[in-house]
Amino acid sequence: MTTMEISAFQSTLQTTTDWLGELSAELGRDDPQQAYRMLRAVLLALRDRMTVEEATDFGAQLPMLIRGFYYEGWNPSKTPTGERDRRAFLQRVAENLVSNVDGDPEQVTRAVFKVVQNHVTAGEIGDVKSNLPSDVQTLWP
Repeated sequence: MTTMEISAFQSTLQTTTDWLGELSAELGRDDPQQAYRMLRAVLLALRDRMTVEEATDFGAQLPMLIRGFYYEGWNPSKTPTGERDRRAFLQRVAENLVSNVDGDPEQVTRAVFKVVQNHVTAGEIGDVKSNLPSDVQTLWP
């Protein structure tokens, strides 16, 4: 491997670690493993609720490592899913959380959306929000 390839992996690992640290701080926790599981749970619910085009536009702005688990297991032919309200969206987040993650789906979603908004362009966030029901949009900061 070249130095550049190694540098790219080190960079995305550091960026992902930074995102997880921000999420942990936002939730008042110090458990990067749970932060990863929470980030993943919300991003998968978000990805599946958007159109294929918007999900890929959004995914392009994620760090390489986060983009990897964002796309993991995705079946674009089954999206967008039909959650029409906040309750259904948060239920999807809850289903994506693994059983040993202690977290309220709404609190987790709000925290993830805040971290994402810190790193993704405002234009893209606007596009993402426009794909969501209005009461789910209110979960964004």
